[in-house]
Amino acid sequence: MKIKWLGHACFLLTSEEGLKIMTDPYSVGGGINYGKIQESADVVTVSHKHGDHSNVAAVKGSPAVVDTPGVKQVKGIEFSGISTYHDEAGGSQRGPNIIFCFDLDGMRVCHLGDLGHELDASQVGALGPVDILLVPVGGFFTIDAGAATKVCRDIGPKVVVPMHYKTAKCDYPIAGVDEFLKRRENVRRLDDSEAEFKKDQLPLATETVVLRHAL
Repeated sequence: MKIKWLGHACFLLTSEEGLKIMTDPYSVGGGINYGKIQESADVVTVSHKHGDHSNVAAVKGSPAVVDTPGVKQVKGIEFSGISTYHDEAGGSQRGPNIIFCFDLDGMRVCHLGDLGHELDASQVGALGPVDILLVPVGGFFTIDAGAATKVCRDIGPKVVVPMHYKTAKCDYPIAGVDEFLKRRENVRRLDDSEAEFKKDQLPLATETVVLRHAL
């Protein structure tokens, strides 16, 4: 499986057979200055309906859209959507958020969307064993570095990929990735927007992989 970070909370995951899954495609503007999405996908997941996460129209290829909680079979992949919130007040401030988990090439991927709170035991249990965790770390609109660290510890993935943090192309009032990385022990920074993962080559100790945004 290849995972490419386009920017913000948007990733393009490509299976060994060529199936493409995109997460939370953004709209340009309002503080999001990443390049316009040009990639195609077979499936798009949408954690919530805010414009910086739900620009399905930008994705080429007439993808199937998964944007509701529950279990859904699409293109031979089972997507599990777990209901959470975009804030610490039960969604009263920023609304709902959906965590999506799915298996690709024998590895379980979990995209936390704009998670705004720590997870309780039942929510962690609903995720199942996670191999690769895509986690927001910037704070303000989502969990911050401290809460993200706890969420990572509770879930216990083999690989952590941070997202939704301040970059030169994100003007949101959120923190950069370094606030999160200073709390991590096994960090690998790549001068690339894409990384390849294989089931039999996943690290024994949790590794944090930092990608460079593609757009």
